[in-house]
Amino acid sequence: MVVAESIRDAIEGYRFEWQESFTTIRCSIGVVVMTADDSDVGTVMSSADVACYSAKDMGRNQVHLYQDSDASLRHEEMKWVSRITSAVEENRLELYFQPIIGIGESGAGQRGHYELLLRMRDEQGEIIGPNQFIPAAERYNLMSTLDRWVIHKALTELADRESEGEARYTLAINLSGTSLSEDRFLRFVIDELESQNLPHGAICFEITETAAISNLARVIHFMQALKKLGCLFSLDDFGSGLSSFTYLKNLPVDYLKIDGQFIRNVVEDTVDESMVRAIREVGQAMGIQTIAERVETRQVLEKLGTLGVGFAQGYYIARPASVQTFEPWSAGRAPMTA
Repeated sequence: MVVAESIRDAIEGYRFEWQESFTTIRCSIGVVVMTADDSDVGTVMSSADVACYSAKDMGRNQVHLYQDSDASLRHEEMKWVSRITSAVEENRLELYFQPIIGIGESGAGQRGHYELLLRMRDEQGEIIGPNQFIPAAERYNLMSTLDRWVIHKALTELADRESEGEARYTLAINLSGTSLSEDRFLRFVIDELESQNLPHGAICFEITETAAISNLARVIHFMQALKKLGCLFSLDDFGSGLSSFTYLKNLPVDYLKIDGQFIRNVVEDTVDESMVRAIREVGQAMGIQTIAERVETRQVLEKLGTLGVGFAQGYYIARPASVQTFEPWSAGRAPMTA
């Protein structure tokens, strides 16, 4: 452990310089004990790999000594990889939707807006929530496969394709950071959009603030390319990062989804109220609509209206429901507002 820590410290202390600029390098190190009883090199290397992943999970830039509990956790995640792959092949993925409604004067009269949420059915047909399988999908690079499935399903079966000019309703699709980092993903999305010829505003892609900041140049290129095809963009979990307002100037977004940590106690907490008001004012100055997520009480909804937030989403308004009941195109159906 002393040797490993000295290596980590030496790497952290190194500065790479190039063309009058420099960057620091950090590393995660996994350590495993070897004894005379270890006859399988592959098993030892696998344990070291598990320990390295554990070091990353604990915050990166540190050394972690392999424990038996690490193996059990990683084994469970590997089982999820197999289950996710099987669910995709056997068409056991399912989409749910949750309405985003207009509130106050700024949101009144807006078209219907619905966020699509991914679920998975297990081998017995029971619904599995995303918190059970998404972490494994993110770790083992399966998110691109899931994102592609959602996009194809949404564009071919759920999106408004009958309107001329502006779409009657908007579908919001979450994109993972790993998909945004994949070179071929943008080409896939463009091909899907061009094959469907959807009206402007039919699709809104939601990108988390963290994913946008970590891939800023790539994300800007991604957004600019798809906005030419009529897509909208929402910056999810806005306010959770330390440089939210700094990066916002560079991102051509249409909506800001205010992080739920500021919404939950906005009625009682003056700091949360100030944060929500500030985000709404900055959005208004830049021509960007604001969406409050995790709205769970009437008091919170009314407070958001007085603060000028344009849209709201949460359990108080509607819980996620299967897209089998999704009929925003029904005759005479108007966008929901509060």
